[in-house]
Amino acid sequence: MRWKIAAGAAIALAFMVPAAPAMAQTGSPGLNETCQTVERKTYQDIRELFTFDLDTANVSQLRLLTARILHAATEESLPTLPGIIQEKLGASSDDLRAFLKKDVQTVWSIDLRISVGRTMTGAGPKVKEAAQTTLDDGSVDAFLAYLNEGVYAARALDCASQPTPTPTVTATATAQPTATPSATSTVAPTAATSTSPVAGGGEGGGLPLTGADTATIAGIGGALLLVGGVGFVAARRRRARFVA
Repeated sequence: MRWKIAAGAAIALAFMVPAAPAMAQTGSPGLNETCQTVERKTYQDIRELFTFDLDTANVSQLRLLTARILHAATEESLPTLPGIIQEKLGASSDDLRAFLKKDVQTVWSIDLRISVGRTMTGAGPKVKEAAQTTLDDGSVDAFLAYLNEGVYAARALDCASQPTPTPTVTATATAQPTATPSATSTVAPTAATSTSPVAGGGEGGGLPLTGADTATIAGIGGALLLVGGVGFVAARRRRARFVA
């Protein structure tokens, strides 16, 4: 029961006390797998956390160191080290001391190698080349240099070599508006030109005569009527004389 309390206290203290200046550093932005700008993940060199002699360290120091390593491994998403350290926090002080002296750096190195290999999935040629060179080297220093700097430099080269997509312009036919007669619109009548004579007696007739032309025709008609009347009276007188 005591070791559980001590382990919990060590983990809490590890989160409250900075492990080392390098852990507080934040890398400059870099590019991710899809060439998007992101904040870099900084991989801590856990060797810098060993600031005391493991042979003479007391239990509290051992557990605090272990908790700090666990914090770094969890932040970096290392595949195996966090789980192993969780188990070791419940071990005796001698087992924990032995783990810190011999095994922790071996497991950490394997996890760094795995992390380097993960960056090759779906990567460009420059990243794959740089990762393979790092794996061939096989040292912890090479792993850290690649994960903190090399992968971002190689990724920038791959992203810069990608062709810039050319925007495609698609012509879209625009329908012209068709004039539709409105229900309220009024159609003006078309003036018809008449070829009928101004005066005449044909069927259908023309326009009625008015004005000066009407007065003239009326005068002539009146004169003719007067002459006809005079002629009629003269003819009757002759006939009366002839009979007498």
